Amino acid sequence: MGYKSIREWPEHERPRERLLREGAAAMTDAQLLAVMLRTGAGGKSALDLAMELLDRFGALRSLDQASLAEISAIRGIGTAKAAQLKAAAELGRRLFREAAPKGPSFSAGKDVHAFVFPKVQGLMKEVFYCLMLDVKNRLIREVRISEGTLSASLVHPREAFRDAIREAAASVIFVHNHPSGDHAPSRDDILITEKLAAAGNTVGIKVLDHIIVADNGYTSMLEKGYLKAG
Repeated sequence: MGYKSIREWPEHERPRERLLREGAAAMTDAQLLAVMLRTGAGGKSALDLAMELLDRFGALRSLDQASLAEISAIRGIGTAKAAQLKAAAELGRRLFREAAPKGPSFSAGKDVHAFVFPKVQGLMKEVFYCLMLDVKNRLIREVRISEGTLSASLVHPREAFRDAIREAAASVIFVHNHPSGDHAPSRDDILITEKLAAAGNTVGIKVLDHIIVADNGYTSMLEKGYLKAG
């Protein structure tokens, strides 16, 4: 059976025509990708290429995380179509940020403590959070990095900054709890702070603070001098 371009399909089956007729919400992931790709190549229709992309990467999130080189390596995609997909994904992220309500802003350790303490109060294990901030120190998103006894080996900079890089955060604040109730920093807490601050400098995301919260208060590594301001 020979290759048939989308133009040769019945009009009601063509992705773009279906979008115009029924709206984008009625489309499958593959159909939406086909509309963005616009044309086929390499003996494949745009929908064939879209389905191959989803088959190769498994999900839209994995496709978004793939590099331009990985996407364009698929026969029929190339750099131009890969760039179209990357641009569309970035527009989606920017739209979400515009529409999302602005989060709280943090100007001191007590602000962070007030925000995080209700989430960790009564927990019997340590939980490590990354608060991702915009240029005005407003919360973009929070993510739980790890659970369990905190150590330099448990909190790896790659995992700690992964979501912050993806969200294009201007800065971050790291937070973890001490179930013992004592918020005094341990030697590991200090080492982790130094390690994360150095990693932040490398990736261009400022570590504003590392806060330890507990039932009897909090410790700010910045306020205690374990982290340099500026």
